[in-house]
Amino acid sequence: MSVSRRSFLKGLATTSAATVIGPSLLASSKVFADDQQIGQGTWRYSGSHWGAFRAQIYAGKVQQIEAIEIDKNPTEMLKGIKGIIYNPSRVRYPMVRLDWLKKHKFSGETRGNNRFVRVTWDEALDLFYRELERIQKDYGPWALHAGQTGWRQTGQFHSCTSHMQRAVGMHGNYITKVGDYSTGAGQTIMPYVLGSTEVYAQGTSWSEILDNSKNIILWANDPVKNLQVGWNCETHESYPYLAQLKEKVAKGEINVISVDPVKNKTQRYLENTHLYIHPQTDVPFMLGVAHTLYTENLYDKEFIKMYCLGFDEFIGYVTGETKDKVEKTPEWAAEICGVPAEQIREFARMLVKERTQILFGWCIQRQEHGEQPYWMGAVIAAMVGQIGLPGGGISYGHHYSGIGVPSTGFAAPGGFPRNVDEGQKPKWDNNDFNGYSRTIPVARFVDCILEPGKEIKYNGSKVILPDYKMMVISGNNPWHHHQDRNRMKQAFQKLQTVVTIDFAWTATCRFSDIVLPACTQFERNDIDVMGSYSGRGLIAMQKLVDPLYQSKTDFDIFTELSRRFGKNKEYTRGMDEMQWVQMLYNDCRKANAGKFDMPEFDVFWQQGFLDFGTGKPWVRHADFRQDPEINALGTPSGFIEITSRKIGRYKYEHCQEHPMWFEKTERSHGGPGSDKHSFWMQSCHPDKRLHSQMCESDQFRATYTVQGREPVYINPKDAATKGIKDGDVVRVFNDRGQLLAGAVVTDSYPQGVVRIEEGAWYGPLNEKVGSIDTYGDPNTLTMDIPTSELAQATSAQTCLVSIEKFTGELPPVTAFGGPIEVS
Repeated sequence: MSVSRRSFLKGLATTSAATVIGPSLLASSKVFADDQQIGQGTWRYSGSHWGAFRAQIYAGKVQQIEAIEIDKNPTEMLKGIKGIIYNPSRVRYPMVRLDWLKKHKFSGETRGNNRFVRVTWDEALDLFYRELERIQKDYGPWALHAGQTGWRQTGQFHSCTSHMQRAVGMHGNYITKVGDYSTGAGQTIMPYVLGSTEVYAQGTSWSEILDNSKNIILWANDPVKNLQVGWNCETHESYPYLAQLKEKVAKGEINVISVDPVKNKTQRYLENTHLYIHPQTDVPFMLGVAHTLYTENLYDKEFIKMYCLGFDEFIGYVTGETKDKVEKTPEWAAEICGVPAEQIREFARMLVKERTQILFGWCIQRQEHGEQPYWMGAVIAAMVGQIGLPGGGISYGHHYSGIGVPSTGFAAPGGFPRNVDEGQKPKWDNNDFNGYSRTIPVARFVDCILEPGKEIKYNGSKVILPDYKMMVISGNNPWHHHQDRNRMKQAFQKLQTVVTIDFAWTATCRFSDIVLPACTQFERNDIDVMGSYSGRGLIAMQKLVDPLYQSKTDFDIFTELSRRFGKNKEYTRGMDEMQWVQMLYNDCRKANAGKFDMPEFDVFWQQGFLDFGTGKPWVRHADFRQDPEINALGTPSGFIEITSRKIGRYKYEHCQEHPMWFEKTERSHGGPGSDKHSFWMQSCHPDKRLHSQMCESDQFRATYTVQGREPVYINPKDAATKGIKDGDVVRVFNDRGQLLAGAVVTDSYPQGVVRIEEGAWYGPLNEKVGSIDTYGDPNTLTMDIPTSELAQATSAQTCLVSIEKFTGELPPVTAFGGPIEVS
């Protein structure tokens, strides 16, 4: 059930076949020729997760950044781009961990002590190649893991994962992964329920929602915060729709309710109604809603009969006739979720009174049993009966990469090939994985190191955790996105060799043995889509400055690695960087011929970007509603599966044949573990960076840190009880770890809830297990357990902590800067 983010880009043209807009180019280059005379230096174009921009280059350095004209709502994070290029955390030279190099025993006891030796590029690549050879010769492909992937830098050609996996794959086979941390539970459960991953699918257009919805439910969803960034070059086209929504809320034309434990950025912007709910208890709340819809005869019987499967089995659970024999009344739900029973009933009645659009966020499925709230949300939407109607139904992605902005139908350019070319074989053509699985659920990679050979259940199959000895990581930071840092320390001590290719000295580099300096995306040439879903245009990513220090492009690094085993010509296909970029553009131009008038490459490159205009509105699941037989869903039955007989046959304990309430291992507000650690810690997507990207940007980071530490947000009453004042440094801790953070006291957070945004760089005082994190990485405290046997995804939001004012001498922040260089 893996999802390729490139696959949805290639599908833009088919997402809405009738949305083709007439030929359109960007404004004449003369418009910008005049601008280029302003000030000294030259202006060049580039793109990023934070948007497209022009950069002024003078004296060989980026002087200023400006958003391009079509981005009417640029994020302030553009101010952090200079800090990505020029910061003390740059990986400047090839480095090798001292003890690994000195002892030659591949011992990991001191891994993480940050003591490294500077070596030449030839020495580093020779060591890299030597280790690949040793692993394939002494063990086999099962001992090499090269499957860690993440958000990478933008650009179609310079995709770090593609370059790394193509080069490593030309040498030999390796362990890879399935799924991702962002939506692991959601993308696994939803194909059983609605027939696709849903989380990465284009959604009903915002215009259709604004014109037809009377109620919009933002369920654990914060689009104003999260839409600042995108998978490709973001265009921020969603924000004008959110501005219209704000006006409609003020006029009383649309009722917006935020179902969330906290008052998030979107609610503060829209000034809409807030429905507080105890953390991790959305499923009991929804079961109480379902009980009301059923017992008060409010649900859409015809929709259930025509479009759904398994309603009776589910209702038997709701009424207490099956399973636990407990009736899921609003009174039962209120005891768990904290919402009064009558308010639950009122919420249910409101859903069916007028057209209602439910918009889920992703954070809610990153918890233990994270499959259940998404499944239960689809059931509620089915009972309301508005799926497939304009402004009705349910979405799981309107906070991501401009989902909901109409697609133009522009066919995006391809990228550098990730796999070995057809007809070619790797140097070590060994497919013997020694009985281990060659693909693992991504969030279980630490389990492989600590419990090799263990059999786990996953999505209807069995996985034998491989005993890998070596990891290759490129442009990816597992020491940000994985859980339980101290458990990771124990695991990484067992690995023989870790190679990381990156431009910034992250914690992943710190816990590696060989670190190779890649350049940033602003130090190379590329092209990228503007608008991952809207297909708004194409940006020329013109090299702003030459690679700093001794950094190289991923393309150059892996060309040189593959040269060591005679595959460099196959790897490059005999082309250099600009030949690849031009070929990708020309292929894209051919694919769009007759739909979009794209100029010759040289004209495009000089102009800087192409603007294809806007698409036409679209309604998700409208074709299914119109004819469920011809336009069947991708579920086993073709219908919405309220009960999944296929999942039921798996006989899983924690994910059964229909959505259910499962108690959590840890839960605040009277739940398990709250007698010892009473605060629920929310670690959602950050407001001022993209996961861990841009945390290294010193000047921009200083705009939100507290005494140089990551903020922890806390309710005023909780702060007063703990003797904490705004601006204090506090210790946040549980049985898994401890960290320092800076207190921000605010009534946007209820009592018993604190937030530390994920992506804060991990800065342990030392490499020892239990060492305090000096900056504030929430994954120092999170629990490394699977959501269930179905998805085996992350459960980061299932986390209880304690908090206290820090006393004593403050240790320095160790998260940033380079290694301790030893001669």
